[in-house]
Amino acid sequence: MPNSESDRPSRTILGVEIEAWSLSDAIEFMDRRVASSEATCVAFANTNLLNHAYEDPEFRRVLGQFVVLNDGVGLDIASRLLYGAAFPENLNGTDFIPEYLRRSQHRHRIFLLGGKPGVAERAALAVSKLSGQHDVVGSLNGYSDLLDTKAVLDTIVQAQASLLLVAMGNPKQEFWLSEHLVSTGCKLGFGVGALFDFLAGDVARAPQIIQRMRLEWAFRLAQEPRRLTRRYSTEMALFLGRVLSKGVM
Repeated sequence: MPNSESDRPSRTILGVEIEAWSLSDAIEFMDRRVASSEATCVAFANTNLLNHAYEDPEFRRVLGQFVVLNDGVGLDIASRLLYGAAFPENLNGTDFIPEYLRRSQHRHRIFLLGGKPGVAERAALAVSKLSGQHDVVGSLNGYSDLLDTKAVLDTIVQAQASLLLVAMGNPKQEFWLSEHLVSTGCKLGFGVGALFDFLAGDVARAPQIIQRMRLEWAFRLAQEPRRLTRRYSTEMALFLGRVLSKGVM
């Protein structure tokens, strides 16, 4: 693990700086941030997020305030094209968040924000079973519960949460964290996309052998072809075309 902020290994893809860490490096870094007085926003960069960032300079600026971890095979392809090597590990949020909660040296008070009505509550039950050292202190859905931002912030503050999981999809969740994390009093805020759906059991994970082969995208495509065909074909081609033409920007 780097000894200082200035020597963190990273790779820039389409104008977004992405950490080049192992899982252990990333977990240690998060714990160091918790021990400090600095609130930290974390994003997981897949091809969809980087396409958004390429098209929106303001989103790129916001991501410059985040710790950004690599998510998915598309990032590895881009890294090989630009830097000659894949990222050390795939740090997608679906796997990273549970592993961080199991291995963190801190006791976290966790709040879940986002998802369809009922999903955050079921996901909260799953989170509470990941590690007995943490407390799940509340959840709000991403629909009716988000209509009053002040009420949302007050609820999180009153719960004395220290770790916030926000599932609104990108770029909405990253903009929300950038604007509001400090006001919540939380030390860590993660934009987690579809994590709540997986934890709640609404969307199935691929079998372990498929995950190890880095083919979970194909499993998900077979489950949700109408929603994901564009992301896994058109958007991937668009992303790689941009990488080849623009590189690190």
